[in-house]
Amino acid sequence: MGNVVCYFFTFFIEAVILWQYSSNLFIARRKSYIRFIMLIIFYLIMFAISLLEHKWLNMTLYFAINFIFLFTQYDLKWYSALFHSAVIAAVMGMCELTVYSTIERFSPHFLAKSKQFYNMIIFIIFSKMIFFIIIYILIHLFKEQQVQNQKHDKSVLLLIFIPMTSVFIMLTLVSVSDAFLLSSHLKGMVTLSAFFLLISNLFVFGINQHNQKKNMEFTQMQLLLQKESNSTEYYEMLRLQNENQRILIHDIKKHLHSIDMLNKQKEHDKIDAYLNHLIRSSDLKESARLCEHEMLNSILCRYAQQCTNSHIAFHADIRNGTIDFIADNDLTSLFCNLLDNAVKAAEGIPQAFIEISTVKKVKTTFTVLTVINSCRTNPFTTKNGNLTISIPHSHKHGFGLKSIRKTVAKYNGNMQIYYNADTRTFHTIITLKRLF
Repeated sequence: MGNVVCYFFTFFIEAVILWQYSSNLFIARRKSYIRFIMLIIFYLIMFAISLLEHKWLNMTLYFAINFIFLFTQYDLKWYSALFHSAVIAAVMGMCELTVYSTIERFSPHFLAKSKQFYNMIIFIIFSKMIFFIIIYILIHLFKEQQVQNQKHDKSVLLLIFIPMTSVFIMLTLVSVSDAFLLSSHLKGMVTLSAFFLLISNLFVFGINQHNQKKNMEFTQMQLLLQKESNSTEYYEMLRLQNENQRILIHDIKKHLHSIDMLNKQKEHDKIDAYLNHLIRSSDLKESARLCEHEMLNSILCRYAQQCTNSHIAFHADIRNGTIDFIADNDLTSLFCNLLDNAVKAAEGIPQAFIEISTVKKVKTTFTVLTVINSCRTNPFTTKNGNLTISIPHSHKHGFGLKSIRKTVAKYNGNMQIYYNADTRTFHTIITLKRLF
């Protein structure tokens, strides 16, 4: 009966580890409850066959069932499923051999009674704890190699300290059990302690996964709100433009009368000025369309309107296909912070302008983003022998430049900024690398 409980506990932990591994790395083909049911069925089959106590059969079946589960439940090619099944099986076997060798070195008497229920439970928990640590590390290593819109958070690797501490405690418990003759009551307490250690680790990582999911949902919600805000302002701009066009059309007869009167008076210069003023009027623009990317177009239109209100000339040249690889949240952070800084620098300057452009380097995976804006004074200062950029009210606005640098680093890019004193312009040149 003791062996049956131990085997059941072993396959339960291995099923949990496989679920964590697959759900974190792969795109599911089936719904969660279907995958959960299939996992239970597969591991119940392995549990039933494991009672025959044939090691090679168990190992082969473990590899085969993991392969079938990954291949049928996730969007994987057969060779990818085969590779990951081999990795999991190899890691599990390595962990059991490592624990066996470690216990043999420190507690030889413990292994002499390895078939006892107490010793089996300790061995299982010890080996599965190490198995869990290595699989957790592999999850994050494989995630870094995957192409994702959001950069992987490496800080969660600090959680490895928890299972590593648990493994040390487990080794201490094994050594104490081997050195001293424990009563059955104390053995039961040690077994429960080991069990609670493992459950605590599973809870910690489960809660961490839950928090990551909630944070991702929150980020997506913020992104949707940003999109909605930009779209609202964009369509409000279109509405105002259409309204202004209708007003201009309504007044066109009056304008023609005025031009006719100037013509009769032979005021040709005034007629030219009048016509130029009408032709250049923003009310005659066909549409507020600055680029083909919907999200970026909304952002550019919003800042174009701000520039119009502040009497700043705004020009955008966004080439097609140059920024499609940038995630919407990164796009918002990058362009909004760049344009915020540009507008602040150019405000109040006669004949101020802002130019923003993106081009793709020929035969490379790099996109070059350039922003040139009017700037009254040189923002660079020398502090402690180092060249720094001073930002007014830096406690409020300094985070913008940090956000830009963070986004640039995320796309393996670099940023160059300099001030041209002759033209009184501030230049920002950013190179971004397409991640896929």
